[in-house]
Amino acid sequence: MHSTPSGYLLGIGSNINPHDNISQIIRLLLEHFPQLSLSRVLEIPPIGMNSQHDFLNVVAFIQTEKTELDLKAICNTIEVELGRDRSDPERKTKDRSADLDILITLDLPNDADRPAHLVTDEYFLYPLLDELIAHLLNEPHQLQQAGVEINVGNLTFGQTATTINRDASASHKRVL
Repeated sequence: MHSTPSGYLLGIGSNINPHDNISQIIRLLLEHFPQLSLSRVLEIPPIGMNSQHDFLNVVAFIQTEKTELDLKAICNTIEVELGRDRSDPERKTKDRSADLDILITLDLPNDADRPAHLVTDEYFLYPLLDELIAHLLNEPHQLQQAGVEINVGNLTFGQTATTINRDASASHKRVL
């Protein structure tokens, strides 16, 4: 019997060395979770901050039984490991190497029709949310903006929505 997926949607971004840092974020998440489903990766200008550096953004779905508090601890550890100063009171308006935000818990197919504005106020993520949920439900979805290719070792992702499975026994990753 196939169970319906439930877990968390994460908003992930970087505008300092973003290709390398998005790659590192995904690699580090795969150390904690056996499977990640990802939207395409989009290049998006900075919003609400004074910066000349565009972001790479991706939305991830993590199917897990971990609590939100445990997931937040993992996300914060990854941010710090990649150089983000979480103690800086102005961190929300500064360039960042890693930004991982838990957007919402997701229970499919029950939450499939939840409007994007109820998931996040970051409107630039709306197309990525729609694409990822369509991917999780195996439904067709067209997104006009081209995705950015990201590499983690010999794994390539970012141009379309995809699911990555970690083979823990062989320490290989593959795209399904």
